[in-house]
Amino acid sequence: MSIPQSGGGPIERHEQLAEYMASGCKPKDEWRIGTEHEKFGYCKDTLKPIPYDGPRSIKAVLEGLRDGHGWTPIEEGGNLIGLTKDGANVSLEPGGQLELSGAPLENIHQTCDEVNEHLRDVKDIADKVGVGFIGLGAAPVWSHDDMPLMPKGRYKLMDSYMQQVGTTGRIMMRRTCTVQVNLDFSSEADMVQKMRVAIALQPVATALFANSPFLDGQKNGFKSYRSRVWRSLDDARTGMVPFVFDEGFGFERWVQYALDVPMYFVYRDGKYIDALGQSFRDFLKGELPALPGETPTLSDWADHLTTLFPEARIKKYMEMRGADGGPWRRLCALPAFWVGLMYDQSSLDAAWNLVKGWDAETREALRVAASEQALQAKVGKIDMLDLAREVVALSDAGLKARARPGAGGLVPDETHFLNALKESVESGKVPADELIEKYDGDWGGDLSRIYGEYSY
Repeated sequence: MSIPQSGGGPIERHEQLAEYMASGCKPKDEWRIGTEHEKFGYCKDTLKPIPYDGPRSIKAVLEGLRDGHGWTPIEEGGNLIGLTKDGANVSLEPGGQLELSGAPLENIHQTCDEVNEHLRDVKDIADKVGVGFIGLGAAPVWSHDDMPLMPKGRYKLMDSYMQQVGTTGRIMMRRTCTVQVNLDFSSEADMVQKMRVAIALQPVATALFANSPFLDGQKNGFKSYRSRVWRSLDDARTGMVPFVFDEGFGFERWVQYALDVPMYFVYRDGKYIDALGQSFRDFLKGELPALPGETPTLSDWADHLTTLFPEARIKKYMEMRGADGGPWRRLCALPAFWVGLMYDQSSLDAAWNLVKGWDAETREALRVAASEQALQAKVGKIDMLDLAREVVALSDAGLKARARPGAGGLVPDETHFLNALKESVESGKVPADELIEKYDGDWGGDLSRIYGEYSY
């Protein structure tokens, strides 16, 4: 979940809403990669979620990173709720999941170094205070009541509202984790092509990274239950946004979509003001019930854009949001997968040619099937394993064409970061398949085994 945004001054013209997003356009040599990932923390002796406060807690981990690794604190209402350093930030998800939002970096070598350093630092602190962290798409055992809501005003508002607009919002908040990558675009036309490919191929990412087959201590019938959760969360702000494929789609059409999404809050003077269900269109007219007579700033608009949760979304950059949190290797594979597709024009064109004939029903059916069956999914004549194999190959070709070396030039490009995905398309198995096999086999249905074998 995002921290408060700093977007700018008063909104005086409607055009500023689209201009805000368009201001993110960058020439290709300035494109960057921002990787985000979430993980669950737990007490090593009880295998229960860690609370916000206390000797074994999220706060203790944040304080350890602050005091021992040079991070600057972010506070809200007197509570330590995040950290920042060198363009990156660490934040708390609603149920205490710890998130790294990485700095915008030039290549996957750098972003993987960043992930590795972060996980090493977190493990250093976690070991000292007796906690562990694990990368999964959904909490396998813990109930809703096991996971305390973190002390952030945004989450308190969302928690109550989620119960009014869907059936799984509170599961999403407390009991799921994701990994995503944020990428740039050069122009409106480039954004449109990338957004269409991103939405169409999110189900492939969901399938390849599926890692949430358990909930409430048992199999849940899905390979990616996290993806299933998002389908029943809030129809106004989630989903496959089919209008992205309409003729004439661009920044202004995204503005109209965002204006139709009900608000959550307005952030003023360090506090979240309840604007649940209210209209940003009314806000623009000075008629917002939460702040009568006041009109929004671009910071308010930037905040509102963070409350849209489709499978891919636009701010000043584009976010790919379809993947489960997971094991260490796949935290680097996810940005590699999308960079190979999006940052090489030949691969991007080929990906668009692959998906441009699909209709909205096909795209949605792929999304559903990916959550249920991962690489074993089939929709009409589309076989997910064959599709994933072809898409991973396009990504591999894109990374080869980028030819960004690492390890002081000893590694010629970024393709090795796809190795985990190449193994999946060769075997047909993703992390969820491996977990289910262990649960049904060696573990004998004992999910406590997952912490010892899959923690960072």
